[in-house]
Amino acid sequence: MDAWVRFSAQSQAKERVFRAAQYACTLLGHTLQRNGASPTFLASVKRLEAHLSLGRKLFRLGNSADALEAAKRAIHLSDMVLRFCITVSHLNRAMYFACDNILWAGKSGLVPHMDQEKWSQRSFRYYLFALIMNLSRDAYEIRLLMEREANGKPQKGVLAGSGDSCPRPGEDGRLQQLSLRLKLQLRLLGRVLRNNPPLLLDLAKNACDVFIPLDKLGLYKTGAGFVGLCGLTSSILSILAIVYPWLKLKP
Repeated sequence: MDAWVRFSAQSQAKERVFRAAQYACTLLGHTLQRNGASPTFLASVKRLEAHLSLGRKLFRLGNSADALEAAKRAIHLSDMVLRFCITVSHLNRAMYFACDNILWAGKSGLVPHMDQEKWSQRSFRYYLFALIMNLSRDAYEIRLLMEREANGKPQKGVLAGSGDSCPRPGEDGRLQQLSLRLKLQLRLLGRVLRNNPPLLLDLAKNACDVFIPLDKLGLYKTGAGFVGLCGLTSSILSILAIVYPWLKLKP
């Protein structure tokens, strides 16, 4: 299994490039359709997108083993919340890749009578739950860093050292205090994300990715253009994390 995991890691960058090209075709096809391109050219773009999707599935063959190994490592983390979020995310990714491999067998003709729609919906459900776990992990890490930042530095500007820090009676005073506290939290959030590029990149990537299964499952329809834009953006962010390993969120 170790040898296969190493091989899978080497093909990850190629899969990300194929993914970026696939979603670029999705975005291009939507743009051309809105601008009245010829049906023949649109059909060519859609065929290219389908071939890129099939090629990506080929690169992901066996990625379930990689995800299971990552889950085995994550289960030993000391932080209970991180252990739960990361382990469950990797287990769902393993199931997503397994469904995707079965779907590849159907689309390539190896299993001609497969219900491709059923397996596609099943794979997107696992993908969505994995992304929910990833976003939960990001939110937890942001909360920890914000608490650490708030406890480590004196509060300046918004609530400290001004007459506005004194509570004012009435509804207007409560609303003003709430607004000031919200500004403080937003400034703190911005500082935390600015000082932690791997967390910012992971949050942006997961936030973009989550719209893809939501659209495919019919839970929140956004359209092909938005899905293509989100997929292209998250693919570029993933490639950056591969090219610059220090941008990859750990553990």
